[in-house]
Amino acid sequence: MPPPPRKPKLTRDEYAARFKAERARQQQLYCDAFELWRRCTHSRCHRERGCRGDAHECLKHALAVVPHHTQWQARQKMLETIPPNIGAPERAARQCMPLDFYGESAAEAATEYFGRFAPKRAPGAR
Repeated sequence: MPPPPRKPKLTRDEYAARFKAERARQQQLYCDAFELWRRCTHSRCHRERGCRGDAHECLKHALAVVPHHTQWQARQKMLETIPPNIGAPERAARQCMPLDFYGESAAEAATEYFGRFAPKRAPGAR
């Protein structure tokens, strides 16, 4: 019996798109975990008791206010919910601390991911 066919590998663009989408979801989750809607100026956030505006900007401003230990605890809770069969881009985004979302773009994350699979050259080889 032949082995089951392998899944096709992700291209850089596919990886970057999936990482970017998951990063946006994670930012939304962090905003809700830190209850940033309580000090938000948007009435919709107050009504729905969750961040419904620009989670990227909201979280960016909150990093100076929310203690690092609280950020770390929120990340640990999110790591506990990662299913074992999740894709690589989603796993990479979920392992980020809130501050990590502002240091690297989706393209940089894809380059770093694919760099791990590049063939290793011998020292001195061109």
